[in-house]
Amino acid sequence: MGALTKGRYLSLGFVFLVYCTTSVISKGAPGDAQADSLPSVPGTLPHFIQEPEDAYIVKSNPIKLRCRAAPALQIFFKCNGEWVHQNEHSSQEYKDLNTGLKVREVMINVSRQQVEDFHGPEDYWCLCVAWSHLGTSKSRKATVRIAYLRKNFEQDPQGKEVPIKGMIVLHCRPPEGVPMAEVEWLKNEELVSSLTDDNIDTRADHNLIINEARLSDSGNYTCLASNIVAKRRSATATVLVFVNGGWSLWTEWSSCNVPCGRGVQKRSRTCTNPAPLNGGAFCEGMSVQKITCNALCPIDGGWGEWTDWTVCSSQCERQRRRECSSPAPRHRGKMCEGNSGATENCTDGLCTQNRKLLHDVKPQSMESSNDVALYSGLGAGLIAVAVLVVAVMLYRKNQSEYGVDVIDSSALTGGFQSFNFKTTRQGNPLLLNSSMQPDLTVGPTYSTPLCFQDTIDKELFDPLPDIKVKVQSSFMVSLGVAERAEFHAKAPPETFPRSLSRDRCSTVERRKKGLLAPNGPYTPTKEQLRTTGIFGHPGGRLVGPNTGVSLLVPHGAVAEDMSWEMYMVINQGEASVQTEEGCEILLGPEVTYGPPGLDLFSPVAMTIAHCAEVDVENWNIQLKRKTQDSKWEEVMSVEEESTSCYCLMDSTSCHLLLDQPGSYALVGEPLTQAAVKRLKLAVFGSMEASSMDYSLRVYCVDDTPHAFQEVVATEKSRGGQLLEEPKMLPFRANTFSLQVSIQDVPQFLWSIKPFTTCQEFSFPQVWCSNQQPLHCAFSLERYNPATTQLSCKISVRQVKGHEQILQVYTAVAENEKESVPFFMQTDCTVTSQTGPKAFKIPLSIRQRICATFDTANAKGKDWQLLAQKLHLDRNLCYFAKQRSPSAVILSLWEARHQDTGDLDSLASALEEISKIHSKSSPRSQDEPESDFNHIQAGSPADKEKEDSAPEHTG
Repeated sequence: MGALTKGRYLSLGFVFLVYCTTSVISKGAPGDAQADSLPSVPGTLPHFIQEPEDAYIVKSNPIKLRCRAAPALQIFFKCNGEWVHQNEHSSQEYKDLNTGLKVREVMINVSRQQVEDFHGPEDYWCLCVAWSHLGTSKSRKATVRIAYLRKNFEQDPQGKEVPIKGMIVLHCRPPEGVPMAEVEWLKNEELVSSLTDDNIDTRADHNLIINEARLSDSGNYTCLASNIVAKRRSATATVLVFVNGGWSLWTEWSSCNVPCGRGVQKRSRTCTNPAPLNGGAFCEGMSVQKITCNALCPIDGGWGEWTDWTVCSSQCERQRRRECSSPAPRHRGKMCEGNSGATENCTDGLCTQNRKLLHDVKPQSMESSNDVALYSGLGAGLIAVAVLVVAVMLYRKNQSEYGVDVIDSSALTGGFQSFNFKTTRQGNPLLLNSSMQPDLTVGPTYSTPLCFQDTIDKELFDPLPDIKVKVQSSFMVSLGVAERAEFHAKAPPETFPRSLSRDRCSTVERRKKGLLAPNGPYTPTKEQLRTTGIFGHPGGRLVGPNTGVSLLVPHGAVAEDMSWEMYMVINQGEASVQTEEGCEILLGPEVTYGPPGLDLFSPVAMTIAHCAEVDVENWNIQLKRKTQDSKWEEVMSVEEESTSCYCLMDSTSCHLLLDQPGSYALVGEPLTQAAVKRLKLAVFGSMEASSMDYSLRVYCVDDTPHAFQEVVATEKSRGGQLLEEPKMLPFRANTFSLQVSIQDVPQFLWSIKPFTTCQEFSFPQVWCSNQQPLHCAFSLERYNPATTQLSCKISVRQVKGHEQILQVYTAVAENEKESVPFFMQTDCTVTSQTGPKAFKIPLSIRQRICATFDTANAKGKDWQLLAQKLHLDRNLCYFAKQRSPSAVILSLWEARHQDTGDLDSLASALEEISKIHSKSSPRSQDEPESDFNHIQAGSPADKEKEDSAPEHTG
């Protein structure tokens, strides 16, 4: 008996019900039947106005099947050959106003469980059966299927390199799914449509065809498959459209290169029609053509014979002439020298005029013209001398304004130099080059120091102590003052900033024991990455030098009658974070703070440097904490809102507000292949045991200060020198490896071991390095001990990704090795500051801000407005649960701006709030003056008073 027997009984019941209904209607009084029932058309079978349609179940949401017929006494659903129970039907009846017929509508729900439990030869189906006076009618079958879309594409598009005007075909087979997925194409994350571009054809087989490739068609193409369930993205295919070079037209032939005799003429063309682009081939053939030429030699002119003398004139003179025609000058030849005419007295001096010999008489006009020429020449000479003197004086004055004397060394060497090496860049104290001295005329550009030295040790900062340097003040130059100021490199103690003179490391004894000597041993211990401090009610700060990690204890976090000895430890060994899925990576160092029983009134602010290019679409970044059984649990996702802790992601640092002490780590999971983590690249060099060998070591490490310090410590122990500024390389999660190669090594000076010019790191090695450095070495051997210079290039590139070039220009010296500068190493213990000096905002201003904003009022000056103007207006529920929301907001601002030390952004925010308040509610005459001005001004006396508070250094 099962469902089939029940179905039969149900069918009999339906037939009986229809029969009874028909009998009652037919036997009843005609007047009563017309009054109690809706009119119908006799002699017609039921007609379906709406039949059930095919449907898909998405996730666990049931679907509804509807059926509507007229005229109909009853409508029931039949699914998979069995009647659906009457209780599962939802029906209603109404009258069609247009036809006056009785219309019945029935609806049922079909759940995911019902479809999954059906195991028939075909899909799950349902139809409607409608009854009328004359019989039954059946609707069409409607199928119900469970919708889904697989994750993996059956075929991903592949990258291509095609010539311009070539055809591009990108194949894509979407994942299996119900209903079948529709395919769209993205180029550089923008939708590609064949409707707007006739050159693009998107066919039914999901392929993308570009008939004639253009330069603008280069880009990253992604196949996007979607149905009613989900969307899937394929791997990105990079299309590069290249242009092969073409020759331009030939230029005109040049003139012959010799003035006389056999020479050469040239003409040229350039590979610019078009120029090769995107790796296209260069033009084949010659760019210059030469032919021989014969230049006619110049012929200088020569004088011909004199003509006969003319007849003696009335002035007793005779004349004669000659021509420059024996030969005449040709082909740029010189003209004849001398006069072409001659005049003489023809009476031997016997011809007189005014009782004087004619040849002694000089016209008066001639004498006056000679005097004018003489005076004009003298005047022109004086003017030229005056102009020259003025020009020299202006030049000397212009040169004196710069405070330097410029000497071109090329004038001493004849303009030829055998090598031209880069000098060490000022501003990175790690760059060492024993053959070059630093330029002391350039001011240092160090950032805010995280490890402070006593003034008695300042010679560690000065590469050339006690050298006088001429410095021209930029302020003086801007005012036009040409005086020069002379300073000593050794400044007196009072010239150092207050923070440098008071805060000091506690490693003076270590320095005396020789730990800082060049090539000295380096044995890192956990004590070097641990800092402690005793904090009371004023609060303070713990900072790890050159690690990007700090801990801020706010003012008032500790009770007035208590003090805590707090510590902060940075894990320098292998990461202990173990991820379950295996695709998460550590984005920064693991940091622990304590003690475990720490009880504070407000959260501490911890800053941890990270190496991720933050993008919500490409990363899922989480904060994890170590439990008591040494397991890691998730605290929150950085994009979530939580009341247990607060996370603010900047481009290079993560700022946390924490209530519970313990070990914390920032972990990231890539969501797409576009996820990027930053790598820092550095190249070090040192001589090997053999005096002829030189080693280049290339490091690839997560771009965090802490991770790079391990590299610095390792190279210090080996006596390595940093040969180039460290550079950043974006490393994508596209599963492609990292290649390191050495290029442009002078083959006539250096040799390199075979098969070592290109080395490779696999993708898991680089992606899952978890703050541990990777490095490869290139061993070079010089042919001659006299070779003291090395120049080459180091290429670091990710396959189908970015590339960086490290230029190496260094002097190779066997006995001159310098240690890494002191303040860039981890030999210095971290510092601890307590009291107001640890904060950027003076305590009096901080208290005024909290008093103003903690209480909401009609003026709108509450803490939410403060958070909005400081760009901290996400996860406001965390601030709302604090005793003083404004104090916590200011602590987070302090942590975020600890390196800049600039109060401008805070003052600007307060000024904006003040303007908003003044516009929304103008102050009446009897209203007291707003204390915004006091908050913004911040009396310097307050800061001086607070700075005098005691502080503790670790």
